[in-house]
Amino acid sequence: MRKLNYGKAINEALGQAMELCPDVIVLGQLVDYKSGIFGTTTGLVDRFGPKRVQDFPVSESVMTATALGASLVGLRPVLVHQRMDFMLYSVDAIANWLALWRFKSNGQSSVPVTIRVIVGRGWGQGPQHSKSLHAWFAHLPGLKVAIPATAYDVKGLLLESIFGEDPAMIIENRSLFSMNDHVPENAYRVRYGQATIRRKGKDLTLVAIGVMVPMALRVAEQLAKEGIDIEVIDPRTLTPFDETTICCSVAKTKRLAVADPGWYTGSFAGEIISRTCEHLGTQMKAAPLRVCLPDSHTPMSSALEARYYPSDEDVANRIRVMFGRQPACSAA
Repeated sequence: MRKLNYGKAINEALGQAMELCPDVIVLGQLVDYKSGIFGTTTGLVDRFGPKRVQDFPVSESVMTATALGASLVGLRPVLVHQRMDFMLYSVDAIANWLALWRFKSNGQSSVPVTIRVIVGRGWGQGPQHSKSLHAWFAHLPGLKVAIPATAYDVKGLLLESIFGEDPAMIIENRSLFSMNDHVPENAYRVRYGQATIRRKGKDLTLVAIGVMVPMALRVAEQLAKEGIDIEVIDPRTLTPFDETTICCSVAKTKRLAVADPGWYTGSFAGEIISRTCEHLGTQMKAAPLRVCLPDSHTPMSSALEARYYPSDEDVANRIRVMFGRQPACSAA
């Protein structure tokens, strides 16, 4: 199977969806430019024309309302928000219309809008280009939320969302766009609500969300050399959420850690820990561990930013403490 990077997998999924169904359209700021939003929409306007690939002015609320209206007349819009921070201007359309449309219509009407939203990280993104608010949107009934960590999953989940009947949000971390993975050439779908075990282990269940998955795998390999065998689970989607796979793993390992690229307070990591403890709290050998961002806005300074985001060694040290071992000394 050939390898494709995360950004090109998105581009391929969009092209295949538009080939398969003439009702699929792509909307968003600069989607018709050659640069194509980090390459994810490059070439689509040349293949499908400006009626199906439409640029928009800087008005997130108008973009989202347009996608809602388009879905109501039978189209399947894919709406691209280049930064989650600025998508907040469209929260009314998402929370008060898209998420509850099927509920209000008693299941008689649907709005199959797919929202692609990008989260910045690194390169001095600062507090207005790097918020990951996945826990906010996972709180909304009626909205599916995916946070894929691999090129394979982002293609499959995007196609699943486009051809589903519910509004869906695909949260993409910009720092994943260059990462390669085995991706089939044909169109395929990855189902919501099905977690995947990225690495099997017996001593600790480490649930990693989105961009934290590559880090979790590196940490697991590092600690395996020290005799700590970690099972890494990628939820892939937050709503619906696969708690069964996680609980089965924790029932085996008796320990749980969650790596979440969101703020500590109100994090989705807290939700995962709560659900697991409701089922298995009395069986666990150690208190669960939550690895999140500090309750602070992201600094612009590269030096401060490096301290803001958890490093591999930060996560490894906190896991060592769970097993009664001394943290390793920092290279600094």
